[in-house]
Amino acid sequence: MTPEQTGHAVRRELCNRILVVTVDNPPVNALGANVRRQLRDAIQAAEKDPDVDAVLLVGAGRNFIGGADIREFGKPPLPPSLPEVCNTIEACRKPVVAAIHGAALGGGLEVALAAHFRIALGAARLGLPEVTLGLLPGAGGTQRAPRLVGAKAALDLMLSGRHVGAKEAHALGLVDLVGETDDVLAEGLAYVQALLDAQAPVRRTRDADGLADRAASRAAIEAARAESSKKSHGLFSPLKIVDAVQAALELPFDDGLRHERQLFLQCLDSPQRAGLIHAFLAEREVLKAPETRNAKPRKIASVGVVGGGTMGAGIAVAVLDAGLPVTMIERDDVSLARGLAHIEKVYDNLIAKGRMTPEAKAAVLARWNGSTSYDALGTADLVIEAVFEEMTVKHAVFAKLDRVCKPGAVLATNTSYLDIDAIAASVSRPGDVVGLHFFSPANIMKLLEVVVPAQVSADVVATAFDLAKKLRKVPVRAGVCDGFIGNRVLAIYRAAADHMMEDGASPYQIDRAVRAFGFPMGPFQVADLAGGDIGWATRKRRAATRDPQQRYVQIADRICERGWFGQKTGRGYYVYADGARTGKPDPEVESIIDAERERAGVTPRAFSDEEIMRRYMAAMINEGANVVHQRIALRPLDVDVTFLYGYGFPRHRGGPMQYADTVGLDKVLADIREFAQQDPVFWQPSPLIVDLVERGATLASLNHAA
Repeated sequence: MTPEQTGHAVRRELCNRILVVTVDNPPVNALGANVRRQLRDAIQAAEKDPDVDAVLLVGAGRNFIGGADIREFGKPPLPPSLPEVCNTIEACRKPVVAAIHGAALGGGLEVALAAHFRIALGAARLGLPEVTLGLLPGAGGTQRAPRLVGAKAALDLMLSGRHVGAKEAHALGLVDLVGETDDVLAEGLAYVQALLDAQAPVRRTRDADGLADRAASRAAIEAARAESSKKSHGLFSPLKIVDAVQAALELPFDDGLRHERQLFLQCLDSPQRAGLIHAFLAEREVLKAPETRNAKPRKIASVGVVGGGTMGAGIAVAVLDAGLPVTMIERDDVSLARGLAHIEKVYDNLIAKGRMTPEAKAAVLARWNGSTSYDALGTADLVIEAVFEEMTVKHAVFAKLDRVCKPGAVLATNTSYLDIDAIAASVSRPGDVVGLHFFSPANIMKLLEVVVPAQVSADVVATAFDLAKKLRKVPVRAGVCDGFIGNRVLAIYRAAADHMMEDGASPYQIDRAVRAFGFPMGPFQVADLAGGDIGWATRKRRAATRDPQQRYVQIADRICERGWFGQKTGRGYYVYADGARTGKPDPEVESIIDAERERAGVTPRAFSDEEIMRRYMAAMINEGANVVHQRIALRPLDVDVTFLYGYGFPRHRGGPMQYADTVGLDKVLADIREFAQQDPVFWQPSPLIVDLVERGATLASLNHAA
């Protein structure tokens, strides 16, 4: 092979009359403007060069093309556009073959679809996941994919955003061949040579007949439209994707491309696109904590879990699923057996759903060990305490861990609220103590708050982030305070909901309004799911230090006093008949609310859903800003990620801090000051919001200040 031309982001080399065009734009070969221009130029040069018989497109490194450069979204477009590049590839009169290894996602797959033939290696991942960013495939993907694989399969790929492997891609018709080795260049060259030897004609995807059965295509489109209308929860792009595929069926190809572009630009201009891309980028940015920049994580080869309740068992499952051995400690054999039963129930449910075999379960549980003696933790590299949320209990556990754990073992607490500085100060090795606040169910929820006490060693924080990666969690660094980031903010917006309930809005109206905003559940449904006794215990713990001037709504206490703790007792704010997971409004709860309003001297008034959300979000945003102002969260995006992954905040809105910028901080501040006229103790504007409004700045401007 002899180099013909070397580009900065796209290399060209001639091999036996085959021009190998290699996209080399680390880390994922994203389709930035430079790549697009050089890719177009390479195809045009091949077209004119009499020494070139065919073109082979490959990616350098571990991927074919990972997708568009999303940093360009929302900025003035730089030529050439990706549709222009794809059309240039497809129009080439010489065969163009895409050899795919690693990721061919979004625009990367659209480039491959524009090629005339496709080969994929075994580990390839193909997909059109633009919907997860509030977009649609805008470089011909909505027009070429249905023509290649049919409307139903194309819609499934685009509406789910899922990735498919090489074998499934071949079965669908996305690729023509699956390579037999992992050498993408050798496989690609061999395939191109075979096509040349067979004198295979250029075969353009625009001419494929996947939509030939018009009745089946139309039925698939209508089914997808009905399903998207039901499940998209107000999302903008799914129905635009359906519209684009309908255009593929009804319009000539070039007209369909123009319609796709119009729909793509509508999505690009949508606030949902900005919110979803902010969420995408923020999830990656939270990994950059100060302690992780220079410190090396400690080795974690074995993990101990103290406590076999719901949370402890969930943590154990998460660790087992990561392939690590777990030693669980409980106070007696009965509790230990109950903890193991909790773990087995998770895997038995997977077996019942056909997602796991009994043999696989047995292999996982072979890594589990249980004991009633703390001495069994002597060799553990990291121990996570998940016992009752009471400081004296935590201190007792940590005293034992301090005694039995080896030097250098990381000692973590899963406390939701308690002072981790105080826990760390109770042992002889405070530098080894860190908070790992999991969210229930711990084996499913992606958020992991890494709580950083004052004396912790940087390598312990780095170890916590490394563990999060192993557990497939999204870690957010948090400082020490009552509730850290998430639960501290939750306490405030939940109080705002309680105030509205006492002032006249029913809990059921508030829950409906919050769901309509995009949350999967309202605050009172969440309370029933979590268990009312948890919050009740916290309120009783805080009672002695509560500001007597601060409004305190007692409705939740009255409900808990009746033993109604939510789903687990069959009653809470809702009634759960016969073990139902979805509750129904309870007239007795409404009677309790009426009685409490009378006791508190409140004359109830009507609330609109719009006012409910203004108050709910103003409380969330204001306390989120306080958390950033006090450096409990490093940046506004840390608050956003906490709420996206731990509290069900609607992803298309980007998180509460991103939403505040979208609405306008000046409007949020005006709301807070309006509400303060009725309750100046609760509604105190965050100094950070006041400062930013005075300077005309946004919360987003602080996201790179840490």
